[in-house]
Amino acid sequence: MTDDREALRAIARAWLDCFARHDLDRLIALYAEDAVHTSPKIRVRHPDTGGVLRGHAALRAWWADAFARIPGLGYVLTTLTADDGRVFMEYVRKAPGDADLPVAEVLVVRDGKIVESRVYHG
Repeated sequence: MTDDREALRAIARAWLDCFARHDLDRLIALYAEDAVHTSPKIRVRHPDTGGVLRGHAALRAWWADAFARIPGLGYVLTTLTADDGRVFMEYVRKAPGDADLPVAEVLVVRDGKIVESRVYHG
């Protein structure tokens, strides 16, 4: 179990590193082809989605747009916990011109790939 948890934490650290580097290809490679991503920010920018994106193409378009619109976007990790195929991350979203935003995110992992990610914030 400890090895599984460490593997999950490693995926989360790689995810955070991809954001720090704005490495879109590596970020998408962490996800399963049919992965689902849910976020309040998606619901605001694209209300027709209900806040849900599905698959590599949608994820790539979403994060490519975010990296282009917010070149200074970054996350500062505060907590990282893994258990039973899930990683729970808490981080502070930092973006120039925006107030710091505390975020909680869950990554559900199967066979070494993220199959679902859910973002929570106020």
